[in-house]
Amino acid sequence: MKPLILQSDFGYSDGAVSAMHGVAYGVDSSLPIEDLTHNIPPYDVWEGSCRLAQTLVYWPAGSVFVSVVDPGVGSDRLSVVAKTKSGHFVVTPDNGTLTHIAVTYGLDELREIDESVNRLPGSGHSYTFHGRDIYAYTGARLASGKITFEEVGPALDVEKAIKLPVMEPKIEQNKAFGTIDTHDVRYGSLWTNIPRELFLELGVEMGEYVRVHIENQHGDVYSAPLKYVRSFADVSVGEPLIYTNSLDNMAIAINRGSFAMAYSVGQGTQWKVDFEYPLDDAPLA
Repeated sequence: MKPLILQSDFGYSDGAVSAMHGVAYGVDSSLPIEDLTHNIPPYDVWEGSCRLAQTLVYWPAGSVFVSVVDPGVGSDRLSVVAKTKSGHFVVTPDNGTLTHIAVTYGLDELREIDESVNRLPGSGHSYTFHGRDIYAYTGARLASGKITFEEVGPALDVEKAIKLPVMEPKIEQNKAFGTIDTHDVRYGSLWTNIPRELFLELGVEMGEYVRVHIENQHGDVYSAPLKYVRSFADVSVGEPLIYTNSLDNMAIAINRGSFAMAYSVGQGTQWKVDFEYPLDDAPLA
């Protein structure tokens, strides 16, 4: 038996999340069930994809994730289970939710859920709650060992899993380019898709200043030299900084403040960021 981890955009205002738990426990009452988050913004497949990548590999191999951010529920989009190269399983609509784990960890296999056998009995006339009727049910059957991965349904070409557009981080001359992938939501820090190792190819040392430039489809949003430090306490309260986040990517924050709120910065591929080093006009460290 493996853990079952649930994620959705359902929130906690009604009984949707509880119903998913109930269906899973109905499959096996001893199943360990945890929640990743149910506060994904409504319909935000990108954010659901990011949160899976943030969390997945910290769970044991074989763990089963159910992610339901499904604006196309009831349409002809596929319901799938992916096996990652890290040995985890993700039960989800094939709508881009697999994007970040495919990029970060890789997908090994993909199967379409055979709803003729992997669907909550008696739910065949319900078309708007696949999170309960298909995904939680199938995820619980897989995690509890009631079915094998092969019994999920027919194999699909893993390369054809739907992926959202992403911008690969890169270095050109003295700049590292990437995007604001997501936020550290509660604190308003900006998490980029630029790996620490790529950033360090600029030659920057801890404590030095790097120019941060942020833009979106409408133009420039922010540009200033910020200090690259280990953690928030290395700068004064209210001072912005560059640091390495828990995913080993570069991030931008304000010590005890919200950078996202202060400068109205969003997330996604339309939010581009670059780090420039060295600087001719760097402040004294």
